[in-house]
Amino acid sequence: MVLSSDLPILWDQLTYDGLMKLQSSDHGTKSSAYPLVAHIQGQGYPILCLHGHPGSAQCMSVFTNHFSGLSRHRFQTIAPDLRGYGKSQTRTAFEMEDHLNDLEALVDRLQLDRFLILGWSLGGILAIELALKMPDRVSGLVLLATAARPRGNHPPVSWQDNLYTGLASILNLAKPAWQWNIDTFGKRSLYRYLVQQHTANVYQHLAREGVSAYLQTTRQAHRALWNAQVQRVRYDRLPDLARIQCPALMLAGECDRHITPQSSQETASYLSHCEMRCYKNTAHLFPWEISEEMLTDIDRWLENIWSEQSS
Repeated sequence: MVLSSDLPILWDQLTYDGLMKLQSSDHGTKSSAYPLVAHIQGQGYPILCLHGHPGSAQCMSVFTNHFSGLSRHRFQTIAPDLRGYGKSQTRTAFEMEDHLNDLEALVDRLQLDRFLILGWSLGGILAIELALKMPDRVSGLVLLATAARPRGNHPPVSWQDNLYTGLASILNLAKPAWQWNIDTFGKRSLYRYLVQQHTANVYQHLAREGVSAYLQTTRQAHRALWNAQVQRVRYDRLPDLARIQCPALMLAGECDRHITPQSSQETASYLSHCEMRCYKNTAHLFPWEISEEMLTDIDRWLENIWSEQSS
């Protein structure tokens, strides 16, 4: 999720010192884990669902409601609010690598020996890091709008962009999916870089989940990402991806300006067992643009890896 002008440049410059620290966190000193609030649905094989920035567990409902309700798969979805997001509020400063300690403590607390990870945007980067950190426990990856060496091509943000985004968001919160607002402000706001299909469904998600997730993202979470950026150290996990032997599915939006589909494709090519799908006429929020098509593709992939592992 991205709703403000401070975020597009993160993927353009991608100077994640904090994320670079993730690359050596296996051998570093652990900080105290934060007790994450996790939303758990269904019963069965666990899927850890990781949101982006800004974001919350609620933003992952398009996945959690679907997979926890699939009796034929018998999945349990675990969607945590990362430290500093949603209901996992904190006033204490933290670094990006602390997310890994928190997530490792969460899966230990839930006694998850083996699990799948589904990660969207920043959540996908954390999914890759967890697969490298816990290879014997991560059985598969579903990666969305993300990359191991993320690159963006978001244009500069103007005051008009911020104005239209604010107006579109306020009006959409008051009257979700109002077509006049979508046509007048939504299509002229920063939403035009987040979605290509300005449908009622997209704006319903923005009203129900997007705005609240942005408002519940703490100053500490923004600062952790910003501090990582200003260190001007590029994050690049491509050389390490050969260590990931579990099956993976990479999904991307053709018009994503925040993390380009080219960087997602590059990551997929470095993973040993990865399928790739790029959706036309979609952008960074494609899970809200083409929910049914995307979920059908993930269902198919899950069925395939299930049959391969059981044969």
